[in-house]
Amino acid sequence: MGMQIGVDVGGTKIEAVALEGGREIARRRVDTPRDDYEATVDMILALIGDLERNSGATGTVGIGIPGTIAAATGLVKNANSTWLIGKPLQRDIEARLARPVRVANDANCFAMSEATDGAAAGVEIVFGVIVGTGTGAGIVVQGHVLTGVNGIAGEWGHNALPWPDDDEHPGPSCYCGKHGCIETFLSGPGMTADHERHTRRRAKPREIAHAADRGDTAAIATMERYERRMARALASVINVLDPDVIVLGGGMSKIDRLYENVPRLWGQWVFAATGSTPDVWTRLARAKHGDASGVRGAAWLWPD
Repeated sequence: MGMQIGVDVGGTKIEAVALEGGREIARRRVDTPRDDYEATVDMILALIGDLERNSGATGTVGIGIPGTIAAATGLVKNANSTWLIGKPLQRDIEARLARPVRVANDANCFAMSEATDGAAAGVEIVFGVIVGTGTGAGIVVQGHVLTGVNGIAGEWGHNALPWPDDDEHPGPSCYCGKHGCIETFLSGPGMTADHERHTRRRAKPREIAHAADRGDTAAIATMERYERRMARALASVINVLDPDVIVLGGGMSKIDRLYENVPRLWGQWVFAATGSTPDVWTRLARAKHGDASGVRGAAWLWPD
């Protein structure tokens, strides 16, 4: 296997990595030229060139973006980095490099990384969840990322929270124009807002989790609401996809208690015939590669 280069284009940083046989041989990270498409393209190409010069080899190139490439037009859509929207990013990079590149959603890259040599290596179906500022996911089946005809496979965060309690309907407003999206409950800002609604105190998720560990009753209540919501949301995924492993990444994935409490709860909503108990073998795992999963997954877009 030759060298594989992955580039993760984020809203605040662009990171690039070179892998050889799955081993990281070089990494670069720079600030993103925000609101400047041409400068962003130049920076991506500069990082690729730097890695290839230093290694003395030409590699395959995979790029993860906070959006997707529209199949009909080849233009970027649904990108949080709004200056990429409507731009032919893949075509522009390919023209400048004079070779093909693969571009995928950053959550898809995360899932690919964890399915290839991470927390879900060797299994058939992986649902890779990023819960941080937003909530998204990628799906990998038998080593291949599923994108879907609309390029939105895994956009689980913009389904409604399933089996809502009375006080969860219609739910908080979401930037997508709907109410009650899973993202409005499970993202980091979603937990902060929920805690503030119940306590009139504003705190970051890490602070809430630490307070709960110390026995603060209000923080414990916030964590229990969050865990119950995540369990319902992931149970709906299990009912559709039945993955071997669900991998958590993003800032919220660092809360240790989720890995015990959420799987303990989700069996209440996983489908089973009346009167029977579901045998839920799906495993909830923390991302092995942490914040590096996105850029590694971009490199793994060329598994061959």
